[in-house]
Amino acid sequence: MPPVAQDLQMALPTPDMTIAQARRALADAFRQAGLDSPELDARLLAGHALALDHAGLAAESTRRLDGSAARALAALAARRLRREPIARILGTKEFWGLTLRITEATLVPRPETETVVEAALAAIDSGGPRTRAMRIADLGTGSGALLIALLSELPDARGVGTDVSAEALVVARDNARRLGLAARAQFAACDFGAALVGGFDLVVCNPPYVASGAIGGLAPEVQCDPRRALDGGPDGLSCYRALAGQARRLLKPAGDLVVELGVGQERAVAALFRSAGLAPAPARADLGGIPRALHAPIATMTP
Repeated sequence: MPPVAQDLQMALPTPDMTIAQARRALADAFRQAGLDSPELDARLLAGHALALDHAGLAAESTRRLDGSAARALAALAARRLRREPIARILGTKEFWGLTLRITEATLVPRPETETVVEAALAAIDSGGPRTRAMRIADLGTGSGALLIALLSELPDARGVGTDVSAEALVVARDNARRLGLAARAQFAACDFGAALVGGFDLVVCNPPYVASGAIGGLAPEVQCDPRRALDGGPDGLSCYRALAGQARRLLKPAGDLVVELGVGQERAVAALFRSAGLAPAPARADLGGIPRALHAPIATMTP
């Protein structure tokens, strides 16, 4: 991560500041550094350092920082100025209205990935009530975000999340436990669905899809993610090829596959899935208008 410029270091909180002044100083420093949401970042870091929620920050805005509080807040601010993501500094990220723990072993769940949840639920809804029993697999689960979000919406579903990282699976299990879903969620260490028998109603995946040579050009915050969670091979499509090869084995005859796409990948991924006997529909766009979630059920054979 890049170093913190000396002039920005000088703007970090000091013990003579009130909480309100410290927040303004942080926001100013973040703004000068070109961060996207300086006021929000300042509020989140101040709340984390001082163990205060939004209302508490407002109520105690005139309280002056003591030395330890100022040092703690300055240390967090310096990490953000080095472009470490807020979620990694806080150790948590909200996804689908659920607070997930994250670590250096996991990808930070992003808002666009919620499009995969939306597309998966739409596929489920087209086949009957959400209360029916079903089996779900989340391949490359990371923090467990997709699996946990879906289980929170599907009360009689059970699921399994896979990952090659044992460290990531520890995080996913903990998230499922904390959110009361451990009884319906299992986790397995393997590459995508290699260790799974099959018979799933729904398979979801947010695979690594950045071309290897493009990773160095990503925003510093994204480069904080584990490389294995980003690197999709020379053309960004390596993991989609693996998924295409496993999909029909993993899915029931009427099962659904839903995957996240990178920018500009819809046509290539759809072609891979069609060649594997799937029937991809037009991708669902995220809030930025980018085709993001590709739904590919098993193709129906015509006589």
